[in-house]
Amino acid sequence: MNVILEGKNVSRFFGGLAAVLEVDFQVNQGEIFGLIGPNGAGKTTLFRVISGVYPPTTGRIFFKGHDITGHKPHTTCHQGICSTHQVVKPFPDMTVLENVMVGAYYGAGIGDRKTAETRAMDALEFTGLAARANQIAKNLTLPDRNRLEIARALATKPEVVLLDEVIAGLNPTETDRTMGLVRQMRDRGITIFMVEHVMRAVMGLCDRVMVLNYGKKIAEGTPQEIARNSEVIEAYLGKGFQALSRKGSG
Repeated sequence: MNVILEGKNVSRFFGGLAAVLEVDFQVNQGEIFGLIGPNGAGKTTLFRVISGVYPPTTGRIFFKGHDITGHKPHTTCHQGICSTHQVVKPFPDMTVLENVMVGAYYGAGIGDRKTAETRAMDALEFTGLAARANQIAKNLTLPDRNRLEIARALATKPEVVLLDEVIAGLNPTETDRTMGLVRQMRDRGITIFMVEHVMRAVMGLCDRVMVLNYGKKIAEGTPQEIARNSEVIEAYLGKGFQALSRKGSG
């Protein structure tokens, strides 16, 4: 498979604290690649280094073979990498449609309103929010805000989407709906790199998973391999998850 996104020896320090330390990763085109680990492991920081919010202290980031290290967020977005936010923050007093049009203007470089509106409506229809297009964003429920975040990312016309905990806080029905949406994004040809704590989603969606702990990569493999990894169980999953996984496979 072709590698679309790659990090080599990526570190990010804040003062003397290493939030991410010497992490290597490769994301293949068309896959769903998971990133898990305890709170404070460096997952969101790594996403912010990739998207250009933070420059890496050391290491390089490559997109489609081109070095994009230190590129600003608007540049990486124009190049085809878009990220959602762990804490969803829509423009509260704008409509749902206007929020998504911002993505079309900002990321896809669309200059006229009609084209931006068409792109935005396509994203809203895809995410199931078309009926709420004229609703004020601050009145949306949490599940709808999460879908709005995805729609806004899709309007940038991305090749890679960094999904930061889009399933957090959802009930089982909404979790299944969002998992289906992620699969449909991949079916559209979008590569997914996702941070997630909901292990049902990780196990059900991801082709491969990388695990961070205290900023370091401690494991990488298929979800099944990760579920059996003793270091991952000790650092993050817990023995209860291991027992549950064995029971589910029996």
